Amino acid sequence: MTVQEEIPALHTATVSVTGGRSGTATSANGHLRLTLARPAERGSGAGTDPEELFAAGYAACFDSSLAAAARRERVKLGKTTTTVSVSLHATPDQRYFISAEVEVDAPECPTEELERLVAAADQVCPYSNAIRGNVKVTFRTKGAR
Repeated sequence: MTVQEEIPALHTATVSVTGGRSGTATSANGHLRLTLARPAERGSGAGTDPEELFAAGYAACFDSSLAAAARRERVKLGKTTTTVSVSLHATPDQRYFISAEVEVDAPECPTEELERLVAAADQVCPYSNAIRGNVKVTFRTKGAR
């Protein structure tokens, strides 16, 4: 039994998808109802692709982890914007994988301090911890000069 199996869940989100990338996604609580689209169809306005959903979740989670790291270290971070770009890749033998770029903009926080807080947030963010060692993630920071 792993440590994760021994610790009770704080929250569980449940979403059902019918029709895969060209289908619909609906959360168990009814708050999320989306039409999904394949990335190749992005210009059509047909829906949201799974990479966008992952990017939104990762950005929200990372921004909250950053705020928690700043509070823990008693650093005034100011307003932040975390933008995550998730890219879908295919190998020649048609195996698919993703990569991510996390950009944190905190205009009131000195760049050196922001870089330190981003590194701390990366260690506690559940998304970062879930994909570490399996997904290439690059970080960029924009702080006060």
